[in-house]
Amino acid sequence: MFETEIAPDADFQQNDVVLTNANLVLEDEVVKGSLRIRNGLIEDISAAPSNAAGAIDCNGDLVTPGLVELHTDNLERHMSPRPGIKWPYRQAVIAHDAELAGVGITTVFDAMRVGSVVSETRSKYGKYAREMADNLLALRKEDALRISHFTHLRAEICSETLVEELAEFGPDDRIGIVSMMDHTPGQRQFTDTTQMRTYLTGKYNMSDADIELHFDVLYGIKAKFGALHEDATVKAAANLGAILASHDDTTAGHVETSAAYGVRLAEFPTTKEAAVACRDHNISVMMGAPNILRGGSHSGNVSAQDLCDAGVLDILSSDYAPASLLAAACRMGLEQGNMAKGFVTVTRNPALAAGLKDRGALQTGLRADLVRIALYQDSPATRGVWVRGARVA
Repeated sequence: MFETEIAPDADFQQNDVVLTNANLVLEDEVVKGSLRIRNGLIEDISAAPSNAAGAIDCNGDLVTPGLVELHTDNLERHMSPRPGIKWPYRQAVIAHDAELAGVGITTVFDAMRVGSVVSETRSKYGKYAREMADNLLALRKEDALRISHFTHLRAEICSETLVEELAEFGPDDRIGIVSMMDHTPGQRQFTDTTQMRTYLTGKYNMSDADIELHFDVLYGIKAKFGALHEDATVKAAANLGAILASHDDTTAGHVETSAAYGVRLAEFPTTKEAAVACRDHNISVMMGAPNILRGGSHSGNVSAQDLCDAGVLDILSSDYAPASLLAAACRMGLEQGNMAKGFVTVTRNPALAAGLKDRGALQTGLRADLVRIALYQDSPATRGVWVRGARVA
């Protein structure tokens, strides 16, 4: 089972870093005190100030674990900053990495779609994941990246090439999550096809006739490949040692199917019914941080705040807006009167859901992935970001 980042070399050495006069966001509470980093790990946490030489005075700022992002489409945005524009992949990765570091994300599972539609090109639904993963892995090997990157393969059930594209990945590719997506019109996120029509018109400038043809193609693809692709996705997750996730569960029946497949993470359930069913099956529920900030879903689905109030929200994801992860965690913490309750949804909970036991909390012995945060009323701004004890932003 995929569990942890590759361990640092035994001879990895680094000068001590001490943060003092900080509001330390622990798992259950916030404590004023100091924290010491040594050799990339948290060595000591104290409720007292430190007078160590060179200690960084945080002036009462929050110090939290580095944020852990399980699902973001942000790399795709850097790949194509405008419709029809393909950006150089290496430059896209570096820019994406720097953006995430700047907003406090220290571990990311970069979402890449696998499964393309080749019989119809109106949606520009082509293959790219293997090439992008190669570039990301090369940059990581060259030590060009600031934060910790894993890959999240978004397996598109309604596609024609999913089996072939999944087969291009192996255990050495740092695949941490494989999610099963079904974007067939009338299913899950797009139960109301009006929302899908709006999306296709806005992103691809499709006419009504184009959309009808596109829908017919997708209906045919799902009928031909759907069962085969679901089976291939479940097997691929097991072969890669990755966490299996569902996507846009809408009914309790969807969740029953997910549980039978071995799903442990539910991405963006669209109804309260599905989220409650996930809790009954011990499946972690992840919702979008933009949903929290906007006060609702842009697709007309269930509000993340409603799931939080019902006690069935475990994890937040920035999805399409990296800065939203930090902002939503702060908002939830302020509204609940305890910052720890907000930040656990973007630190320890996602780390454990992804099998990463070495990060996500301010605890001695864990990775020193940290964020210093100043609050301007209810708006957070990063004032320092450390990954394994090295400052990266």
